Amino acid sequence: MHPRNDDELGRAARRSLNGAHAGEVGIVLPPFIDHHVHVQLTSPDRAVAGGIAGVVDLGANPSAVAARAARDGLPVVRYAGAFLTAIGGYPSDRAWRPDGSVREVPQLPAAGESRDRREAAREHSALPGPVEAAVDEQRAFGASVVKVVLNADAGPVFDRVTLDAVVTAAHARGLPVAVHAEGAGTAGLAIDAGADALVHAPWTERLDDALVERAVAAGQAWISTLAIHARDFGEGSPELAFAIDNLARFRAAGGRVLYGTDLGNGELPVGVNTNELELLVRAGLEASDLIEALTDPWPLAARDGWGHGGVATFVPGEPPDSLPTWLANARVVPADDLELL
Repeated sequence: MHPRNDDELGRAARRSLNGAHAGEVGIVLPPFIDHHVHVQLTSPDRAVAGGIAGVVDLGANPSAVAARAARDGLPVVRYAGAFLTAIGGYPSDRAWRPDGSVREVPQLPAAGESRDRREAAREHSALPGPVEAAVDEQRAFGASVVKVVLNADAGPVFDRVTLDAVVTAAHARGLPVAVHAEGAGTAGLAIDAGADALVHAPWTERLDDALVERAVAAGQAWISTLAIHARDFGEGSPELAFAIDNLARFRAAGGRVLYGTDLGNGELPVGVNTNELELLVRAGLEASDLIEALTDPWPLAARDGWGHGGVATFVPGEPPDSLPTWLANARVVPADDLELL
């Protein structure tokens, strides 16, 4: 994690005497961010009333999400652009996918393949190839991160050579790579290829401790999305147990955990999701960890800022021993509407 001083995590504050909640006392925090949403599958605007000031879209038509992000007002939107996937890979065959939201990329030739394939590879290296073209398209639309899908349970996925090429191309252009890893071995493939984030806490298998430690050592971030597993598979499911156990060991080893809900994926609460926070507590996150997960500037560097337009998070009252329900009362307010106490 990236600890902050107590003063940065929360300060007592009072609402302006001129506003609708004159003199209300509570805690002021940095703006909250949902690090995994899909703005073409839901309206993120309602999330503002539920305490969310910024969202990260992780799969949309690049033109559509860029237009949405260019709008004034909240929430602030950062985005990946299209899902990058193997030819025929998930979610290219899904009815829910918005038009233009999936970018299929062919596998690159591996070492030792035929002369014709090697010649094609040399031509690829001299000119922008399919991997570079796909990454450049997302960057041209203003993407802050590249999203890769590795869903081995639903279709073909990139091999290591192709995934390495995506990571190399993205990093050369200053973009992190975030991976949807689903199916046996996919989380390990993403970790060992140098992906910067997993967009879900791994839930299809238990990762061994050495692999978790490699993810932490590489500085990888994991986006939580635990509540979707409780909804889809049930409270006692192996999938939820895998996700919580993997995330708990990742956090305990010093991993960077980000709050994210996969908003747009079926019915989920809009705004701060109490269920998500409660499951993060079950994964061992303490009060400061929850605030870190909600306010982390990923995918931007902390120095770049999100440009939230002078807003802050205000939570009425004093924080109790159990934070999730209290944090769900968060409000996005103008920073100059608050007086520090």
